[in-house]
This record gives sequence, structure tokens and C-alpha cells, in this order.
Amino acid sequence: MATTYGRTAVESHGDRELARVQTLARVLDHGLVDPLIGLFAPGIGDALGSVLGLYVVVVATRRRVSPVVIARMLMNLALDMVIGVIPILGDAADFAFKANKRNVALLLDRSSTGGRATARDWAIVVAAALFWLVLIGLVIYGFVRLFHALA
Repeated sequence: MATTYGRTAVESHGDRELARVQTLARVLDHGLVDPLIGLFAPGIGDALGSVLGLYVVVVATRRRVSPVVIARMLMNLALDMVIGVIPILGDAADFAFKANKRNVALLLDRSSTGGRATARDWAIVVAAALFWLVLIGLVIYGFVRLFHALA
């Protein structure tokens, strides 16, 4: 199955569920819902978009896509939400980083190969896990140093 984002790749296979996933991703990534909600209630649009984006992850899980690919999809949604919460920068990032589009592409590509993860999927997930471990370690170290300085 092709990894295109348009309707033709899915419609040629007659898979309605994948067509719904693509339509949802198109609305979430290219619609104005997230930016409009973000103007009036910052962060809520990003959180809502991420929750709705979980539908792609659910479909991938149903299709027995590798847990590594699922982790990569969840990281895309989390990154989109975390960056989206930052005022102004988050709105700009919404135009550049399309988490749902990326997740649909992963779903289409991995579905055509039996759902198996690639070496790139593993590398991205491992790198992200290491990044978060280092970040958490630095935060804990900072709090310990601060506590000792205040004591």
C-alpha cells in the first residue's frame, strides 16, 4: 500500500477505516479548529487534537502494528501537544509539524509490511527514551542541588 497522504491510496483498496483515519488527520492537521480554540483557550485545542489523534493509534493497534511503531505514534502526538502549548511558537509549530499526517503515513506504510517496525522506528524510540531519561535525571539533579543549597 502506498504511503501517500491523499485519498487515492486508500480508496483504491476500499478500506473505509483507513479512509476515515486519513480524513480525521486531514481535518486535525489542516483545519483551523486547533488554532481557533488555541486563541481562546491555549492548550485545550492541542489536548483535544491529541485525544482525537489517538484514533489513528487505536486503528494501528487493531491492525497489530508493532508496539515500537505505536510508541513512535504516541511520541508524535505528545510532541505536537507539548510544543503546541507554548504561546506563539506552538501555533507556528502546528503548521510545520503534522503529527496526525505522520501517524497516518506510519500506519499505511507499516500496514503494508505486516506491521513490523523498521530500524529507524527503533532508533527514534530509543533516542527519545534516552532523551527523556537524561532530562528527568537533570531535573532530579537540579532539585537535589537546590534542596542542598537551601538547607
